[in-house]
Amino acid sequence: MPKFSVVISVYNKEGFIKKTLQSVFAQTLQDYEVIVVNDASTDHSEEEIQAIGHEIIYHAFSQNKGAAAARNKAIQLATGDYIALLDGDDLWYPDYLEEMNHLLQEFPTYSVFATAIDIEDHDGKRASAYTFPNPENKQRIAVNYFEASYKNTVLTSSSTVIKRSAFETIGDYDESIKSGQDTDLWIRIGLQYPIAFSTKSCATYTYAPVSLYKSIGSVKHRPNFVKFETLEKENKELKKFLDLNRFSLVIRAKLWNEPKEAQFFIDRIDITNLSNKQVKLLNAPAFVIKLLFSVKRTLEKLGIRLGIY
Repeated sequence: MPKFSVVISVYNKEGFIKKTLQSVFAQTLQDYEVIVVNDASTDHSEEEIQAIGHEIIYHAFSQNKGAAAARNKAIQLATGDYIALLDGDDLWYPDYLEEMNHLLQEFPTYSVFATAIDIEDHDGKRASAYTFPNPENKQRIAVNYFEASYKNTVLTSSSTVIKRSAFETIGDYDESIKSGQDTDLWIRIGLQYPIAFSTKSCATYTYAPVSLYKSIGSVKHRPNFVKFETLEKENKELKKFLDLNRFSLVIRAKLWNEPKEAQFFIDRIDITNLSNKQVKLLNAPAFVIKLLFSVKRTLEKLGIRLGIY
């Protein structure tokens, strides 16, 4: 039985999946199996997967069911004690599983493990930024998910390993959520478990020009966080994390001409959890938001990146 089960969901990733799989097969630690679920891709993803020339466990849906269903199926097929998540367009560095194994050894009672990531898009590669204190500059530390993720999430679908038994506590991916099912799962994890985290970047998130998130034009397909409203009253870290996510959804709703949905999230935000810049954007009319994002995209093409903090 392998130690790690690498689970990969694929939907129209013909330009990426070969490199993604090659990054797995290049691992310095080889104690793993690979499970790939093809979510009824309409491009040549299947041909790329079949041509890889390595042993994998492969399953293909005849109809598109969404990333959550594909990941749930992959986890069902897994036999390892630890589920290593990986998206079909991201890359692991050769020492990714080796670093995960170090985390397992240093935090033997933990159930959730993650490493830092690099983000690669049209203007190059940069390290992701997090919000946990690390005064001693340790490489491997324990963090609270919510406190550590106010800027960027410390858990991603390509840099997280979850002990199989933990799914009995947190449940599966929510298949009713079209986009953002990861965030929903991370919240449930954060409510139950601390995270063993490596500050060493061991994976690359690849910014795809066309992605599921970009193809969705309504915040109605994203989590609304209603089921966490009782819990956030007693958990200030969760409350701040949710409010920052609500802020992002307000901006999206304004961009997508959904004023009712924007107001739904505004009504649930404690503005003391936002920066002054975010509060101004929260109250800005939709046409201002659209103008700012147009300028932001232009500046990023010129290599100038604007943050919200």
